[in-house]
Amino acid sequence: MDLLAVASGVGREVVRLTAEGEAEALFQVNLFQVIIAAANFILFLAIIWTFAFKPVSRMLADRQARIEQGLKDAEQARRDRENAEAERVATLTEARREANEILARAQKVAQDTRDADIAATKEELERMRVRAAAEIEAEKVRAISDVRAEVADLALQAAGRVVGETMSSKRERRLVEEFLRGSAVGGSSD
Repeated sequence: MDLLAVASGVGREVVRLTAEGEAEALFQVNLFQVIIAAANFILFLAIIWTFAFKPVSRMLADRQARIEQGLKDAEQARRDRENAEAERVATLTEARREANEILARAQKVAQDTRDADIAATKEELERMRVRAAAEIEAEKVRAISDVRAEVADLALQAAGRVVGETMSSKRERRLVEEFLRGSAVGGSSD
């Protein structure tokens, strides 16, 4: 409190001197008021620094950090997008390659199946041809034997008419059949 009393005493003295000095000089610098104004300014600056500049500075630093993080995130998102695009293209290329492989395998299987079916059909046709040839040959042999039997019967009837008696014995029939076989073998070798 003494300090306050001293300051108010000094202040009164300054005011008295100022009033006396006003009469003398029109412009005069009052050192005490300059010191008080400087002290007030420093005190005001300290209060503003503590309550305004520090929070504003902290807020600006936080905002700058958020902006930098946002830029980093945007750059990472751009890289991720490029990687995703490259991965999509690679996946699409791989899918196309696999589709082509599947198609080639399917075509090969279809060709193999077609070839196997054709081979089986040819085999079946060959078997049918062989069976038909065998049946034709058997029918030919049967027809020839039927014709031979009929010719033998006719020959025996003709010989019976020439001789004047029936020739129907087994021995006579056998002789005619041997003759016809011999003439057929001899005729076929000519």
